[in-house]
Amino acid sequence: MADAAVSATIKVALQAVVSLAADHREFPEELERLDKSAAMIRGFLAGADEDKHSSDVKNWLKQLEEEVFKADNVLDELNYDNLRRKVKYQNQLTKKKVFFCFSFFNKIGFRWRLGSMIREINTNLQRIRRDAEGLGLAYKHQVEEAFPTIAAGATTSRQTDSTIVRRDVLGRDEDESEIVKKLLTESESVISVIPITGMGGLGKTTLAKAVYKNEQIVGQFDKKMWVCVAEEVDKIEKVFKMILESLTGGKVEGDRREVIVQKIQHELKEKRYFLVLDDLWNDQEVLLNDFFSTLAGLNAKKGSWCLVTTRLQEVATILSRHPQINFTRHELGKLCDNDCWSIMKKWANVGEELPKELEDMREQVLRRCDGLPLAATLIGGLLSKKRKEDWLSILEESLLNGNQGGIKQILKVSFDHLSPAPVKKCFAYCSIFDQDTELEQDRLVELWMAEGFLQPDPQNERMMEKIGCEYLRILLQTSLLEEVKYEWRIWYKMHDLVHEFAKSILNRSSSNEDRYLSLYSSERMLENMNEKKSASLRTLFLKGGIADEILSKFKQLHVLKLSGEDVKELPTSIGKLIHLHLLDISDSMITTLPESLCELYSLQTLRICALEKGFPKKMSNLISMRHLHYFHYRYDKGCKIQMPSNIGRLTCLQTLEFFNIGRQEEGRGIQELGTLQDLKGTLEIRNLESVNGKDDAELANLSKKPHMYRLVFQWGNRDRESDNCDEDVLEGLQPHPNLKELQILKFMGDQFPQWFMNLTSLVELRVANCTRCRELPTLGQLSSLQHLYLTGLENIRSIGLSFYSTSAEEDGGSGGSGTVSRQTFFPALKILSLESMENLEEWKDAHEIRSTAGEVHVMDVFPMLEELYISHCPKLTTIPTPSHFPSLDVLEIKRNCHVLLAEKVLSNMANLSSLELWDLGGQRESLKLVKRPESSLSIEGCNSLPTDMLERLCLFPTLQHVELMDAANVTTLRGMSCAACLERLTVIRCYNLWELPEDLYQFQALEDLKILCCPRIDSFGYPNAKNSFGQKGLLKSLERFTVGRCDALTRLPVEMFESCTSLRELKLSYCRSLVSFPLDLRRTPSLESFSLYGCSDLITEMPSGFGYLTSLRKVKIGPFSDDSAIEFDWAGLASSSSLQHVSLQGMRDTKSLPHQLQDLTTITSLSLDDFGAIEALPDWLGNLASLEELILRRCPKLEYLPSVDAMERLKLRRLVIRSCPLLKPRCTPESGSEWSKISNIPEREIDLVRFRLKILINCFSLLDHLTLPVFVPHSFSP
Repeated sequence: MADAAVSATIKVALQAVVSLAADHREFPEELERLDKSAAMIRGFLAGADEDKHSSDVKNWLKQLEEEVFKADNVLDELNYDNLRRKVKYQNQLTKKKVFFCFSFFNKIGFRWRLGSMIREINTNLQRIRRDAEGLGLAYKHQVEEAFPTIAAGATTSRQTDSTIVRRDVLGRDEDESEIVKKLLTESESVISVIPITGMGGLGKTTLAKAVYKNEQIVGQFDKKMWVCVAEEVDKIEKVFKMILESLTGGKVEGDRREVIVQKIQHELKEKRYFLVLDDLWNDQEVLLNDFFSTLAGLNAKKGSWCLVTTRLQEVATILSRHPQINFTRHELGKLCDNDCWSIMKKWANVGEELPKELEDMREQVLRRCDGLPLAATLIGGLLSKKRKEDWLSILEESLLNGNQGGIKQILKVSFDHLSPAPVKKCFAYCSIFDQDTELEQDRLVELWMAEGFLQPDPQNERMMEKIGCEYLRILLQTSLLEEVKYEWRIWYKMHDLVHEFAKSILNRSSSNEDRYLSLYSSERMLENMNEKKSASLRTLFLKGGIADEILSKFKQLHVLKLSGEDVKELPTSIGKLIHLHLLDISDSMITTLPESLCELYSLQTLRICALEKGFPKKMSNLISMRHLHYFHYRYDKGCKIQMPSNIGRLTCLQTLEFFNIGRQEEGRGIQELGTLQDLKGTLEIRNLESVNGKDDAELANLSKKPHMYRLVFQWGNRDRESDNCDEDVLEGLQPHPNLKELQILKFMGDQFPQWFMNLTSLVELRVANCTRCRELPTLGQLSSLQHLYLTGLENIRSIGLSFYSTSAEEDGGSGGSGTVSRQTFFPALKILSLESMENLEEWKDAHEIRSTAGEVHVMDVFPMLEELYISHCPKLTTIPTPSHFPSLDVLEIKRNCHVLLAEKVLSNMANLSSLELWDLGGQRESLKLVKRPESSLSIEGCNSLPTDMLERLCLFPTLQHVELMDAANVTTLRGMSCAACLERLTVIRCYNLWELPEDLYQFQALEDLKILCCPRIDSFGYPNAKNSFGQKGLLKSLERFTVGRCDALTRLPVEMFESCTSLRELKLSYCRSLVSFPLDLRRTPSLESFSLYGCSDLITEMPSGFGYLTSLRKVKIGPFSDDSAIEFDWAGLASSSSLQHVSLQGMRDTKSLPHQLQDLTTITSLSLDDFGAIEALPDWLGNLASLEELILRRCPKLEYLPSVDAMERLKLRRLVIRSCPLLKPRCTPESGSEWSKISNIPEREIDLVRFRLKILINCFSLLDHLTLPVFVPHSFSP
């Protein structure tokens, strides 16, 4: 089979030639000859596609390709010249000067050149046609495509793209269950690794995604990270950088590994995490060992997992040998035939009724699929674009013949059957982007158009952009592109195998490789460029700057994208690139555009960012401009930039994201918008105070722009009392009824125009800071309105019945039977927000109103409302009863709202789903009612609400989460009745609370109990012997217990921990009256972290039984007296094999450390704080062979570290010394006596000053350089 890529390239270029020539009708005979020659050549191409290529045919194709591209360039130059003459003529009209003789002879000269060029093209094409006949190429009549129209096959009967994105995973249930089961298994390793290995196309990534989103592991890990590696990295720092970006959700600057790793360590501190490394290509053992060793050292907490997908079996072999990770391999097998068949049918869109012919070929098709889901998807996608009558021939002739198998053959068949030919070029062009790049529809279509893959369709009056969207849909339907949806974003990507295939087409061995180039440095460009390449290059993506003289060499360039922080200037030679159709500098630091840019008369798309000096003066010369994308990261500066003068001359313009109105005499008035009939998408019109009235506003012709999706009308800041004509201006700005979103900002009229009622397609409306408006527009009958945001309408005092309907009147109580009718208002509204309406006093309930004729309307109002937000409405006391909103999920009242409003809402609550109250009556107040799967109550502040109301809220029997913060009016929780379902109870800074729930010990679902800064709580009570004492169910679900700064608490009954077998974390701190806590830790066998510190009166009856805790990792205790130090269970602590972190606080009068510490040989971190009398650390610290971190704080008399020999045995990686005034000077490199003991420690921090040791190793010397930089990190916290 002939190379379909070559054929497609020629066909697309030929189509461009015909289209360009057709723009000039002065030579009908020559144009007819050109059409016939093109048709004949397409026929020979089709015939060649059915024959094997001889060397002669390959040469013929190469000559044809070069000739067609040459013709395309020649005609494009002529087209440029024609545009230049049009611009010159327009500028002469503007100046009211037209030199007739010059213009006449100039036109004659142009016609002569054009005619000559078309005749030469015809001659060359006829010669090539004769060569084809001489080679014996068969001619095949073409009916598939008729240039320049689009083939019928490009249209589709499908109405949506929903079948393109397949969310379910077929045939991998067992694999998913097996991996999830492993992830749920308790692991004694810090990090466990599961590599999913298998060949490309098996669905490794799909399986990893299914596991990642599996509901069973949602609560299993504290952090989840997804990192797509997708390339062989030479520095492992890149992977750590991607991990940090996944954790923080933002871009990470810098490449210093130590800094990046420390930030990851901070994010993952004491957390169990789940990391997915997708598509790992590195099989270098040194790099992998380095990466996973660091990963294992990031966090001492056990139970984290890493899932790796890779095609390389060697990766799994290397990981299986790593000593620090728990390894479990998962080899992904091929799908069974039934699952492959199901996938193929799904993508072929055949439903249950399968054509008999296809069923008969089942075995052959499945043999070709070979158990690969990607193969089944591609075959189904291929068939979905063809008629069922053609399926049999396609499968027999193209797919099932020949010995070549696997994905590559299927991809080739899918590519060969793409129709029309430009779709092939669009597909191949996508590979110029990096693998896994998020491709956006508008960017793709604009690039395809710039390259000439999209030609106008005058017969069907479809714009090139519309044709491009149809081509994109074809690629989606054939599964060559994947659609990805995330929240409000939609983008597209290629499977890595598809990307490889597309790249092999784009960069084939013929001249195509010289036409499209993506480079990541200016140096690489210089290495790759030569005279021939620069002359033929059509697309250049370059990360880095480019010199003036080099840029001017790219004479045929159609697309130029410059990016990078070091790109600060656009060369003036840009004006010489007469073929340039797209320029993208939006990801660069370029802030000034040269005037020579205005000579690019063929430029269709310009993407720019943050211009400091505004647009060039002659921007209106760019008469081919279709898309002007401008983004300024500072909105205020973007609002001030002057628009190009006479932008109305750019009549092809479709994308103009904003228009700052200026002086009309300078060509910057609102009238400029009137001639831009093709505008679409979003347009923000600013400085509307400069418009003189309705007549001027109507000149913008917004009502005749049906493709506008979103409009923003914005006036400038003015005195509220100043005279204006805002009402007239807004009346004249009436949009087309197709509009979906509308914003009106700083409008100073008293009322809104009636045309609001005509916006039947409106989905979202925002009205903000319209401070003089006295009445809201009637919006209740807008059938499509879903989101309504009203902000800063200071003059509105009442939301009355006219808000719902123009005919609505209040019920005056008149008699008469009247007729009854039912109407629905705001039928689609889902979100309503009222904010900063400072004089709003009432919002009337309107379920029954009476008209003047006596007819009673029963009104369904807000039937679909899900979210209602009220903020900073201090006078509002009346709103419709929340129960009248049947679909309401969220009700939030916050910031300076009236207490009566909150009380009314709370008093009407029949049940509680989720309620949040924040500081009602103050400046941070909020009441938030939310429907959630769990029932929760959160109260913060709210001291203006009555005590009985707040405490009554705590009595709801279905509460699962309760959080009270700074709630001074809450005094008791005695009557809480949610013992069966409460999972989390948090009480913080409730200074008047003195009673906890009476039956706290009966709360068998309680997992997390936290009581902090509640000084009046003196007891946790005692288990009720009659009901619960001695029973096994006592607080059986408790996992975390935290009590701190409860100064009145004297005793914690140890009986409450009798059944706490699930307790993992126990923290008791700064309870200064606590005198006894004789806990037997055998009752809490799952304990991982134990903290008991700051309880100064606790000197006897200490906890014991540390030796029974097999999972204990962290202990923090102190201060100690001499007696408590002796009584403490040191032996039990030393026998704990899992212990890693120990922190001791406060033995102020003791001159030596507890000698029992030397038995803690498993610990990796030791912190000593507030040992006031100790002068030297003992040498037996050197026996702690596993110790990596030593922290010394507030030891005022400490002068000496252990001996040099002991310090060498320790092998510390980190030393921290703070507030040790005598030791600090001894640890300086200049004259410190202790310096030799610590100089080899990689990381040292002395009173917040950090020292690092940097070792550079090369082949000549083990240690060439030793640098000790000193700095104070701004983000360091003690």
